[in-house]
Amino acid sequence: MPLTRVSLIRGKSREYKENIAESIYQALIEEFDVPKNDKFVVINEHDRDNFYYAENYLGLKKTDDLIIIQIFINNTRTVEQKKRLYQSITEKLHQSTGIEKSNLLISLVDVGDVGKENWSFGDGIAQYLL
Repeated sequence: MPLTRVSLIRGKSREYKENIAESIYQALIEEFDVPKNDKFVVINEHDRDNFYYAENYLGLKKTDDLIIIQIFINNTRTVEQKKRLYQSITEKLHQSTGIEKSNLLISLVDVGDVGKENWSFGDGIAQYLL
């Protein structure tokens, strides 16, 4: 059950943001075998005055189109799967939004070795433990 948080500067269209959410979701299905309907994406828009970044880091140019993606996952994927996910998200977002590939920052956050106790989908129950 990945939970995805996206941060970007305010001002993009609804369609642009929908393309972000759908591109990430499709990449998760393809590379992490996420089940259908397991789509949880939160997009946070920030005023430019509250969005700071290095304009050139590791030789990668960043602009105000920067999208920061943080995906919370159970620690059950291999390094190769993670690398494929980065590539898949990048390609899909480039195709669906036109964003420059260098303007994507993706971070995976492992929530535990198995992590089943780290998720509640509602009703105050850890459904994965049932």
